[in-house]
Amino acid sequence: RLKPFNRLQVILQHLKMSKHTDSTAEVLLEKRGGAGIITLNRPKALNALNLSMIQQIYPQIKTWEKDPETFLIIIKGTGGKAFCAGGDIRAITDAGKTGDRLAQDFFREEYMLNYAIGTCKKPYVALIDGITMGGGVGLSVHGHFRVATEKTLFAMPETAIGLFPDVGGGYFLPRLSGKIGCYLALTGFRLKGRDVLKAGIATHFVESEKLPALEKDLIALKSPSTENIADLLNSYHAKSKIDQEKEFVLDEHMEKINSLFSANSMEEIVKKLKQDGSPFAIKQLETINKMSPTSLKMTLRQLREGASMSLQDVLTMEYRLSQACMRGHDFYEGVRAVLIDKDQSPRWKPAALEEVSDEFVNDCFKPLGNNDLKL
Repeated sequence: RLKPFNRLQVILQHLKMSKHTDSTAEVLLEKRGGAGIITLNRPKALNALNLSMIQQIYPQIKTWEKDPETFLIIIKGTGGKAFCAGGDIRAITDAGKTGDRLAQDFFREEYMLNYAIGTCKKPYVALIDGITMGGGVGLSVHGHFRVATEKTLFAMPETAIGLFPDVGGGYFLPRLSGKIGCYLALTGFRLKGRDVLKAGIATHFVESEKLPALEKDLIALKSPSTENIADLLNSYHAKSKIDQEKEFVLDEHMEKINSLFSANSMEEIVKKLKQDGSPFAIKQLETINKMSPTSLKMTLRQLREGASMSLQDVLTMEYRLSQACMRGHDFYEGVRAVLIDKDQSPRWKPAALEEVSDEFVNDCFKPLGNNDLKL
């Protein structure tokens, strides 16, 4: 008979081996037909991304990229509520407080994964059905195709927790039309359904109930090219009639967004909003007043610089910013107020935009020497 300790070891070993195939695994990786399929499988946590998921997805994408029998990669979420609601912020907060390496490793490996998706040689199709925020945006927006549905809810809400719209936000946000990206980044405004397509974040819109059929058709394609995949997505997109007539939610405000959010500093944006005085402007002021002043200044500069940078350089810059947030006060306070105590009243330090000095912001962007992100 095995001694109790040995028996435990055998059981643990068995559990380890079955982890990847069993349905309780946090991420399922499978090959079906010519498609590599990544399924985020933490429905109770709205498929929030943690380090172990990142560490499984990254090498798999790299393997499929080299495999001549894999023609496309599909990523989706389980549970029907979310594609991926973000990164595992609670774990990062705990790590940051105790100086645990996770606070460095998580962002480093997450951004490496974002870059792998952005440079992936195989067509990459993200089915962004349900909540898609923060880290979930990073898993989708840099790929070739992003399919939104009527259930998609997109946002980059980081300024509300003392962070900034990372995962390559500095790259894709300033490239949206007009000042939409800047507006979404500073206010955390939520886009729903077809508006995610109209804003330029999704490439296609397909009804949620049609996704299983679409996936089946994608898997059935025989050695497809990017064009074949685009044709299939276009045909599904053309047949989707939900909300087709509705105008873009920000349409009536675009002129104001473009003029008010084109200012060079946060103080100037606030001044312009006050001067404008319209109900729309007042609402934006109320939102901005709740955000971390440090995050707002950091974000405005991140987007201004990112507008002319490559994705690689943006992610390197964002890694520096992530580590500045880990050293600071507001991220921990924001997570406390929004996610832990849920009192929704963070006490930011500094508490006013005027108190966040240019020197302080410049420091956040400084290279980290040997600790810089290398892509």
